[in-house]
Amino acid sequence: MSSSRMRGERIRRGAFTRFLNTVEWLGNLLPHPVTLFALLCVIVVVASGIAGALGVSVADPRPANEGEWIAVNSLMNADGLRRLVTEMVTNFTGFAPLGTVLVAMLGVGVAEHSGLLSASMRALVLNRSPRIVTYAVVFAGIMSNMAAELGYVVLIPLAAMIFHSLGRHPLAGLAAAFCGVSGGYSANLLIGTVDPLLSGITQEAARLLDPAYVVGAEANWFFMIVSTFAVTLIGGLVTERIVEPKLGRFDAAYAEADIDSQQMATLSATEKRALKGTGLATLALVAGLALLVVPEWGVLRHPETGLVSGSPFLSGIVVIVAVSFSLLGFVYGRLAGTMRNDRDVIDAMSRSMSSLGLYIVLVFFAAQFVALFNWSNFGTVIAVAGADVLESLGLGGPALFALFILMCAFVNLSLGSASAQWAVTAPIFVPMLMLMGYAPEVIQAAYRIGDSVTNLITPMMSYFGLIMAVAARYRKDLGIGTLVALMLPYTLFMLIGWSLLFFVWVFLLGLPVGPGAATHYTL
Repeated sequence: MSSSRMRGERIRRGAFTRFLNTVEWLGNLLPHPVTLFALLCVIVVVASGIAGALGVSVADPRPANEGEWIAVNSLMNADGLRRLVTEMVTNFTGFAPLGTVLVAMLGVGVAEHSGLLSASMRALVLNRSPRIVTYAVVFAGIMSNMAAELGYVVLIPLAAMIFHSLGRHPLAGLAAAFCGVSGGYSANLLIGTVDPLLSGITQEAARLLDPAYVVGAEANWFFMIVSTFAVTLIGGLVTERIVEPKLGRFDAAYAEADIDSQQMATLSATEKRALKGTGLATLALVAGLALLVVPEWGVLRHPETGLVSGSPFLSGIVVIVAVSFSLLGFVYGRLAGTMRNDRDVIDAMSRSMSSLGLYIVLVFFAAQFVALFNWSNFGTVIAVAGADVLESLGLGGPALFALFILMCAFVNLSLGSASAQWAVTAPIFVPMLMLMGYAPEVIQAAYRIGDSVTNLITPMMSYFGLIMAVAARYRKDLGIGTLVALMLPYTLFMLIGWSLLFFVWVFLLGLPVGPGAATHYTL
């Protein structure tokens, strides 16, 4: 590379780094995340009162509610106060991620404090290329979506530990895993639980024009398989070229006291022997689970359909993970001499729970904000209003799809549920784009891009608090701005790269996005 090109490259990198530093600085001007969520609660109540008084509303796009309007509900009244007072506790205890995290961490705590996670991690990455580790972490994050929230609870903290053990910045590992788990939410090599959920909504929207139209769960499978490798590549490159250089060298002085700053040690003979024994126990455990799931009479299959989809096995995967980690952690601990009895297991669980103090406090206020935001109808009104604006522009083809993806990405910042957002926008955009000649399967694939990429930078994402708590272990003064600036490069490059893949796939090559899925639609 010539000196002028190298100088230009340094200038571009420097400008982008200054941009991220500005984002971080602006974001960190915000108060502590707990305080921020408390203030947001107040803002939602006041804003809902103003919007309610002004009669802010949008036409309900759902066919069953034709002619009806969705209005902002005022919470600045006696009914709002009564609801907040009576439901504040259930808002907290019913916040979905809370139970998932607590149950999973019981098992993960045993595996961590017995030394199983540390030994397994060192066995996996010892003498491996750092680049392979980076891409493996992103890929594992994408694939972890098959196991519900396992990626958030287990993989993201583990990835930070892996990078730290390799002498790399742990926040780079956290960012790479977060990119795969949340940014690559819709990509996978296999059909996951989100596929039938979205396809059902798409089918109902498509039947507004074609009452016989069928959209299967496999509607986007081909595109999502290729997207898995595209997201892995983008995530790995952003981690190594942008995020890790910006983070620099990890300084343990800014981390919690229990973070070990030493480099990764080689496995001892005792640890190797314990890992072999745990490996045999893992095979036995997998065989036992297979007997409960694989045969048609398996008790963990769906009791009515007999399928694995929607089965107790998938819906209870967090419990299975917690029990598995507990058993295997204890087996390893006994063989390695780090655990002797049930008291050691209970102590490990207690220590794991004690590390979640900040997360539990954050969740309490975040749960109140999410509940208030949902009660006010702000999310739905914003989604419908944005869809109306996009429809009114009168654009067609790639330009319309580009704006559609951008709109979905923007709405996702405030309406975090993929199914809730699609239930509102699908009845508008699926029929509209079908009339313009595009199949519902293609429209759904475009929606999934926008719905995924901004998961990384929105506090409305259910597990954002958990990510903050894990990241704070390695940087005590970490604020929302730091985390958003850390993840913003992934959002930007994934939005560009994934959208380009979509445009090449659909508009240039005309390939089907799934088995038997049409690219174009004609009445």
